[in-house]
Amino acid sequence: MANLTPAKLLGLLLVLASAAALRAETKSESAVAPVKTELPAAATKSDKPEAASDDEPALSVTAHTVTVNGQVLKYHATAGYLVLKEEDKPTGSDDKEKSDSAKKPNKDNLKPKARVFFTAYTLDDVADPATRPLMFVFNGGPGSASMWLHMGAIAPRRAVLTDDGEAPPPPYRIVDNEATWLDRTDLVFIDPVSTGYSRPAPKENANQFHGLREDIASVGDFIRLYTSRNTRWLSPKFILGESYGTTRAAGLSDYLQGTYGYYLNGIILVSTVINFQTLNFTPQNNEPYIGFLPTYAATAWYHKKLPADLQTKSLAEVAALARLFAGGDYALALARGDTLPAAEFQRIAAELQRFTGIPAVYWLQRKLRLPDALYYNQQLKDEGKVVGRLDSRFTGLRYEPGTENYEYDPATEAVLGPLSAVFNDYVRRELKVETDLPYNAFANVNPWNFGDAGNGHPNTAEDLRKAMTRNPYLKIWVTAGYYDLATPYYAAENSVALMNLEPGIRANLRFTYYEAGHMHYIHQPSRAKFKADFETFLHDALNQKSVRATAR
Repeated sequence: MANLTPAKLLGLLLVLASAAALRAETKSESAVAPVKTELPAAATKSDKPEAASDDEPALSVTAHTVTVNGQVLKYHATAGYLVLKEEDKPTGSDDKEKSDSAKKPNKDNLKPKARVFFTAYTLDDVADPATRPLMFVFNGGPGSASMWLHMGAIAPRRAVLTDDGEAPPPPYRIVDNEATWLDRTDLVFIDPVSTGYSRPAPKENANQFHGLREDIASVGDFIRLYTSRNTRWLSPKFILGESYGTTRAAGLSDYLQGTYGYYLNGIILVSTVINFQTLNFTPQNNEPYIGFLPTYAATAWYHKKLPADLQTKSLAEVAALARLFAGGDYALALARGDTLPAAEFQRIAAELQRFTGIPAVYWLQRKLRLPDALYYNQQLKDEGKVVGRLDSRFTGLRYEPGTENYEYDPATEAVLGPLSAVFNDYVRRELKVETDLPYNAFANVNPWNFGDAGNGHPNTAEDLRKAMTRNPYLKIWVTAGYYDLATPYYAAENSVALMNLEPGIRANLRFTYYEAGHMHYIHQPSRAKFKADFETFLHDALNQKSVRATAR
């Protein structure tokens, strides 16, 4: 420094300042900066972190243990990004563009399209990964991150809730999950583009991922890429989707088979909607009124609004009777519309009061049709309360008692606080991921492209039917909560029934029911049952006899 002239010294200082500014800018623009750690000695080669680059950020890999049924499980968690790419095809002949492209070598000539954040849990000390199931997990929305299933259901760690599934007073806590599925399968939680920490690549329009088919393709490409990078093509492979995630999962069944020859062993549909005709309260569409009625009845039973002869029955018995009425006399009455005789009109209204506790005069005023947005405030109107949409066991006080406007969902409020707080702490404290990005539990993905309106309501039931027909080993498990007013169980049953599966294929599908709501796993008894039911499903999926295609 002593021999430098003032001019040279000033130039050197400017260079150093520019370099420091560039480093700061690069750090601020980095969406997530995971902390790269070494793999535990006993870990498998799966999820091994690679050298960081602009296109491929380093993954954070951390070692953990969890005790399940008295057995200590060693595992490693991997958190960070996989980058979705597409072939970089020149769009013009400009010499400068070609020159700039040549300066930026890209492996396999692929251009980054989006960074998808994921968290994977992989059991250590597994000699042969082909013997170890692999499960991909996501929630729905569209626009929902995987935080709900991650922190509430099946990961090795979970947020503490009451046994009924409600938030305790803050501050919130995280504990080992006694009902984790890690003892049976490796787990990969996926946040689709725009949810969680996932984002489109710079200068890429997020709308290209915001649609029924677009979303299926991006999540399917993630599944293919993760499986290839971690050499898991020979492992038994499963998908678990919740809510709109079941729409995605059903679509993925056909997409993965048809696009990549990627055949699944099983799909788990939690709180199912595969045909939106059963949910959309649109003019001349009777399906939602029929599909929701048994859940209205279950809700009335829970809040003790039914007549004595029904109130003394079990929940399952009330549900069975409500199904018979909804699919029988009620469906026929709705189908007749204005041609329904006056006496029959009165009789059906009286039966609706009997099954819901809501006065017959209101049903008559509504032409025997009560959409969900009005129902939430009608069931407990005399108490000035609203029932939960995601879980109708939960209630909240009305902003404006006596009115019919939908205000908020007390079931969402019951879990959002603890799950959000716990995940945001957990991802930094235990998974060692550092970021200033907000974790989008609910991302704004509107407008969502639901596809060709000429096909009617969004529907991936046909995708699932095709995949099941071509893959006779594909097992499907549908789980439903009796108190789910977002995706009612009877609506799901009707969607599956209308798939018109051949008897041999229909045998690959099963339903189980829980005395809780949309996120039935937040209810402690249901979470334990969910784990036991999963073990049965997994055993059946992994122990099948060969099907002779030549004999079919």
